[in-house]
Amino acid sequence: MIPLDFEKLGGLVPAVVQDFQTGEVLMLGFMNRLAWEKTLETKLATFWSRSRNELWIKGATSGNTQAVKEIWVDCDNDSVVLKVEQKGAACHTGHRSCFYRRVDPEGLTVVGTPLFDPEKVYKNKAGKK
Repeated sequence: MIPLDFEKLGGLVPAVVQDFQTGEVLMLGFMNRLAWEKTLETKLATFWSRSRNELWIKGATSGNTQAVKEIWVDCDNDSVVLKVEQKGAACHTGHRSCFYRRVDPEGLTVVGTPLFDPEKVYKNKAGKK
């Protein structure tokens, strides 16, 4: 097993998720030991939901999965980068990336349009905003 330091940050390690081909940053998630092991085992990006306090496989509800192509571990063994093949949108708002708002002098500017309507995809699903 590849050693990650889960204790340093209270049992979780941050996981930056990037598009495997373009390098676009898609999202940031957190992994506990079980999410890490499931990701290694299944090659599907799996995270620990801090808000729902449960394990979740990215795309299990929406179908917008992340097939893991490469995993990079930082020098302190407490952060990872997942390079993934993204199916559809990575963000629960329907945007390709969770980072779709740019900071400008006037405030936040939305860049791009959603790929799906989250109201339709997550209708009656607990834990979605």
